[in-house]
Amino acid sequence: MKIVLCTAPTDKADEIADQLLNNRLASCVNVIEKIKSKYWWEGKIQTDNESLLIIKTDDNSNEKIKLFIKSIHPYDVPEIVFINVDDVNKPYLDWVLSNINN
Repeated sequence: MKIVLCTAPTDKADEIADQLLNNRLASCVNVIEKIKSKYWWEGKIQTDNESLLIIKTDDNSNEKIKLFIKSIHPYDVPEIVFINVDDVNKPYLDWVLSNINN
């Protein structure tokens, strides 16, 4: 199982989450609204209000998810960070895996 972190503009986060689910690339997407992000962009520090997507997926979908998010995300360089999950409740893992098309 993998967790994917992806920030998005607040007005696009639900759309991205829905499309990930509708395309069976994720079993669950938590949308955490109203986070403040501070980051370097084009030589200066930027501040934006965003939403954070916490995407639950399988070990085999990395490239599919990267390509998919890049194709629908409004940012030139979207955050797409994969975190390996080494220990997870087995029934939850089974549920995650049963809801993803490989």
